[in-house]
Amino acid sequence: METYDIPWLGLAFACGLLLIPISVSQCWKLDIIRETVIATARMCVQLVLIALFLEYLFNLNSPLINICWISVMVLFAGSSITQTCKLNLIRVFPRVALSLLVSLFFILFYMRLLVIRGYGLFEAKYLIVLGGMLLGNSLRGTIVGLSSFYDSIRKEEKIYLYKLSLGARQFEALRPYLQHSMTTALKPTLATMATMGIVFLPGMMTGQVLGGSSPLLAIKYQIMIMIAIYLVITISIMFCIFLLRRLSFNDYGVLNHSIFKGSPR
Repeated sequence: METYDIPWLGLAFACGLLLIPISVSQCWKLDIIRETVIATARMCVQLVLIALFLEYLFNLNSPLINICWISVMVLFAGSSITQTCKLNLIRVFPRVALSLLVSLFFILFYMRLLVIRGYGLFEAKYLIVLGGMLLGNSLRGTIVGLSSFYDSIRKEEKIYLYKLSLGARQFEALRPYLQHSMTTALKPTLATMATMGIVFLPGMMTGQVLGGSSPLLAIKYQIMIMIAIYLVITISIMFCIFLLRRLSFNDYGVLNHSIFKGSPR
């Protein structure tokens, strides 16, 4: 079964639905009309450009170019995480990007070797699409985890130092903040996994079914992707905190405030 091609006029009618939230914004003085128009325009332009670029990448299918492109995606994701968490970009960014790269390629290698064995690891169709999906969905979780970790320590820095003064090892003093950051980051994904299929149909499964795949095949891919997303978030946060630990604390275990954006070195 072929996927129905949405005509440009039909897509224009779909965009016409935005008149409803725009009208609501006008009536309720929400002041989001400009943001709505700009966000929609940016989304359309960016998606059209990326569609053209991906079509070129798929036809070219060069392993080197595919790896370079996924690396660029990782760099942008690492920069976004660092800046959103209000950390020092120059000092923190390389370690954040490395943690994302390691966690992402670990999952991709695992899926290639044991889950989907009928494709080349560096094929554009799988590397860029699966890598982009995993990276995009894990971005929010990594931001939440890192922000929660550092915000908790800064908020309770005196309690943390008090534990160290009583003879606690650094890992023992940091354990509550690590636990809190991990659970805070992972709970939204767990909630999504727990309600998937009953409360809502996920985007990947819906897209595959509309694309002509059988619902059973779409479910298999969706289960694989959700577990992979959960793993990427877990590994990236753990590895990121591990890499930043020496940078974040001095030899006495005291928090180094120079890692935060705007703080003096």
